[in-house]
Amino acid sequence: MTDQPNIILINCDDLGYGDLGCYGSQINQTPYLDQMAVEGIRFTDFYMASPVCSPSRGAMLTGCYPPRIGFAEFDGNWVLFPGDALGLNPEENTIASLLKKQEYATKIVGKWHCGDQKEFLPTRHGFDSYYGIPYSNDMGIQSEKDTHPPLPLLLDEQVIQAQPDQASVTERYVEESVRFMRTNREHPFFLYFAHMYVHLPIYPPDRFMRESNNGRYGAAVQAIDWSVGVLLHELKQLELDQNTLVIFTSDNGSRARGEGGSNSPLRGHKGTTWEGGQRVPCVMRWPSQIPAGTVCHEVVTAMDLCPTLAKLGGSEMPEDQIIDGKDISALMTSEGGAASPNDTFFYYRLHNLMAVRSGKWKLHAYSFSPPDRQIVAINELYDLETDIGETNNIYDQHPEIVDELETKLNICRQDLGDHITGVEGQNLRPVGRVDNPQTLTHYDPDHPYIMAMYDLKDRG
Repeated sequence: MTDQPNIILINCDDLGYGDLGCYGSQINQTPYLDQMAVEGIRFTDFYMASPVCSPSRGAMLTGCYPPRIGFAEFDGNWVLFPGDALGLNPEENTIASLLKKQEYATKIVGKWHCGDQKEFLPTRHGFDSYYGIPYSNDMGIQSEKDTHPPLPLLLDEQVIQAQPDQASVTERYVEESVRFMRTNREHPFFLYFAHMYVHLPIYPPDRFMRESNNGRYGAAVQAIDWSVGVLLHELKQLELDQNTLVIFTSDNGSRARGEGGSNSPLRGHKGTTWEGGQRVPCVMRWPSQIPAGTVCHEVVTAMDLCPTLAKLGGSEMPEDQIIDGKDISALMTSEGGAASPNDTFFYYRLHNLMAVRSGKWKLHAYSFSPPDRQIVAINELYDLETDIGETNNIYDQHPEIVDELETKLNICRQDLGDHITGVEGQNLRPVGRVDNPQTLTHYDPDHPYIMAMYDLKDRG
């Protein structure tokens, strides 16, 4: 295997399983991503560790289930908000910090959402540089009467613009990414490109709106696809194409609530532990190592990226911390018909252990029941090989499988905890916390903020 490949990790926000052409979309235009799948490997059973963004991002970066690192919930909230006292503990190892030990140049462009206090910013977690909005794009001003703290655009740890025009942000992110690639073409680099799209509200450039068959949502998907095309073209221009691993995925499933997003053929949506909440697209391309046109049906998780990328970069995972992710490099390169190292995947919603998958079997122990927002006990078993949409409950037909999966749930409860059953996990690490937190920006009624594009009420 080639020494120290360049690595580009592209993570979208709320992009659904059925939103790309290579995953079955008949409405969104994604030619560059479809070609990337043709030239690389497409995963059909790739999971994020949470159905919402802050926990899933922390899990991906550290290789750990959210409860393990104190990232399952945040003083009662699902995700982190501006000025929260909490964030990713600086003691945790991340993909960036592990690669940086091997002299990688490291950069994040886009959404961070792992804490906005200086102690938690990307530059404190192994990234040489940061350019982006540190949390969701709906956490700022969205109308002339809105007095939320303006969205901060950061360069490293400094706010360089308050309330940037979101219609131009993706293009600015691409420009910054290309600049980083050109500057570091002579030695290994790790670029984490975290899109703000397709999280609400959506402010797509006019050129994509004119071409979209799916309104603002389709235009945002096209903008994502365009950005991938630019990065892939730049790699070829820099003659870095063959030895650069490009990974494309999403932080959780689509909202799928009429905005244009789709998790088809999966059941459920963002915020749920049905497949549509956590099974997401994942495409990887690495011409010198990944056979073209590969489709992998093995269970893979975003937590696997940390140990895998660390290994590819020549770094060792810490031996003094439990890491849940596994090395999937053999799966990526199709070595000898490799099988997934993951025999079990656990579905957490906040601190609540909701379901478990082992092989083709998925057992739901609990469900979240709107509109009263109650956790309810259920007995539902699905064969995901024959019933990807979780429509045929076969719980009563396979008592031996149910018993096996319930045993796995109980073992997990002892390890990671479960608020539903009142079990405290035995192997948990603390979240980062600071005293006297402050927002990065403050609303100033006299400041001439850009308002033209900020008249949408949608929040994600």
